Amino acid sequence: MRQIGDACKDFDLIERDDRILIGLSGGKDSLALLDFLGERMKHSNQYFKVEALHVRMNNIHYASDASYLQAQADRWGIPFHLVETGFEPDRNPKRTPCFLCSWNRRKVLFSQAQALGCNKIALGHHQDDILRTALMNMTFNGSFSTMPVRISMHKFKMTIIRPLAYCQEADLKEWAKLQAYQPVDKVCPFDGTSNRTSIQQVTNELQKLNPDYRYHLWHALLKAGALTEE
Repeated sequence: MRQIGDACKDFDLIERDDRILIGLSGGKDSLALLDFLGERMKHSNQYFKVEALHVRMNNIHYASDASYLQAQADRWGIPFHLVETGFEPDRNPKRTPCFLCSWNRRKVLFSQAQALGCNKIALGHHQDDILRTALMNMTFNGSFSTMPVRISMHKFKMTIIRPLAYCQEADLKEWAKLQAYQPVDKVCPFDGTSNRTSIQQVTNELQKLNPDYRYHLWHALLKAGALTEE
């Protein structure tokens, strides 16, 4: 998709000799990211290198097929890594299971990226994810912010990038059908109970009210400098 190239160009996401670790959850978005970056790496004559990591959370039962993910990575000659981890319940009500799961996955991503000598971590968040996060932050935190397309870490030399930033979820769903991606068998008990699910209902209504709402909100985030963080 042309949007991948636009995101990489507009936000300076990929540079010569980058070593990028993809967070490969096994969902349609991360599989699309694997294919897009794999193809881009192939046609760039190894301008940059890519590796993929799947984090399996022992106490959140995602029935992911590691052999399938391995095969998808092998198509592009991308090394595949699997790490299993878990987390203990927290008494702080703000540290929900979703928060703890995400935080521990991210912790493994950072540690593995450093161990593998990667300088960037690529995540499969698309434009709808970024817009929903902006609405969540305004609604629940009172801040005009979102997941940046590119963010440079300060504690250590690592940059998080989101190459699917210009891709709409609807387009990725169509792409997943064309590629016949094997779906992840999710039986997470917390699916459908988060604020993000409620915000998705809000964005569906905004889409009906004004089909161009996404472009106006995106422009506002861009103008405010919320899409990059140095």
